[in-house]
Amino acid sequence: MNAKVLKSKVANRVKRKLRIRAKISGCASLPRVSVFRSNRYLSVQAIDDVAGSTVCALNSKATGHKANREGAAALGEAFAAKLKEANINEIVFDRNGYQYHGVIAAFGDSLRANEIKF
Repeated sequence: MNAKVLKSKVANRVKRKLRIRAKISGCASLPRVSVFRSNRYLSVQAIDDVAGSTVCALNSKATGHKANREGAAALGEAFAAKLKEANINEIVFDRNGYQYHGVIAAFGDSLRANEIKF
């Protein structure tokens, strides 16, 4: 992929991200869960936008999972357990400009399977 195509691809994702973020926000009782996907790792964090702080976070590098569907499902289970420790049962899901497909969908479905509502 040449540099021009890659730059436009990233720019389009940032546009989608800003469009999504204009519509959603999190608070202490209903945090926003933001997902970042790279080719090697997944990172997730629950964010309280009112206070501007991270409630809890998890990275697939630290847990030893890969950035595939199976790794995303396992990361979703681990993150759901962390959310339950923080007494959070309902979230606002921020897909961060990515399509709700593949790895992102596997993570979201894993959260739903572990009784986290969004």
